[in-house]
Amino acid sequence: MEPVNTDVSAEYDAAGSSTGATSVAATLGMILLAVEELWPESLAEEWDEVGLVAGHPNAEVHRILFAVDPTRDVIEEAIDVGAELLITHHPLLLKGVTSVAANTAKGRAVHRLIESGTALLTVHTNGDSAVGGVSDVLADALGLQNVAPLTPATNGLPEEGIGRVGDLAEVLTLGDFAARVFGILPSVAGGVRVSGDRDGLVRRVALCGGAGDSLFGEVRASNADVYLTADLRHHPASEAREAAVNDRPYLIDVSHFASEWLWLPAAAEALGNVLTDQGHDVQIRVSTTNSDPWDFILTPGGD
Repeated sequence: MEPVNTDVSAEYDAAGSSTGATSVAATLGMILLAVEELWPESLAEEWDEVGLVAGHPNAEVHRILFAVDPTRDVIEEAIDVGAELLITHHPLLLKGVTSVAANTAKGRAVHRLIESGTALLTVHTNGDSAVGGVSDVLADALGLQNVAPLTPATNGLPEEGIGRVGDLAEVLTLGDFAARVFGILPSVAGGVRVSGDRDGLVRRVALCGGAGDSLFGEVRASNADVYLTADLRHHPASEAREAAVNDRPYLIDVSHFASEWLWLPAAAEALGNVLTDQGHDVQIRVSTTNSDPWDFILTPGGD
């Protein structure tokens, strides 16, 4: 696959030089505390598996790589850049396993991580829900105002929760808004799919980075003109269009990977700021590996 092509800076240096203080080597345990400050595990959904997957808390960490998926190529990228810690949004072991033998894909991943001395940490739905999380970054990139969660967090602040809803500064046509969405996301094969009148007017926007077709009830309650999310399945999308009032909410379906990749630079910068404040010498990079599973698409009348 082609690497992710964005204009976002890929490296953040958290050396603590701004304070003039002598830098202190960070251990994995110290970084876990910083991550908990930013994306508390208490914000994770009950079904989710977040936190440390592999790694020794006493090990020193000098380089960190942020990525969406803990795929083979991403793990190799982390090893190649000398990262002692790989932080991914998606879990490697979300469902229960009875073996991590190296004759399975997940087993090989676990062996490669441990044998290379690379720790793996998952920040998933806690990274979705937290302030500055996946959907917050997406809402900010689209210029939304008066942003609030679609589903407030049970154990969080009022502004924390899954999904976001907010207002555009000015009314746009659905076509122009979809073009804005297309313009801010990394280039992937699937592009952007839209359901609705291209010339229809939108101002109130609901969104959920990642798969969000379980939130249609909350979207309708928010009075959103359009709902932006990923992995929209046929039946939920069809039923939502049938239940639409005045043809709203329109639907925009994007790549799961692309919708969540936007969070990585913001997350890397946030963690870098915390570690800098603590005087740690850590370099943080954002993965350039495109882990979207699709390579090309054919469309009617397309190239």
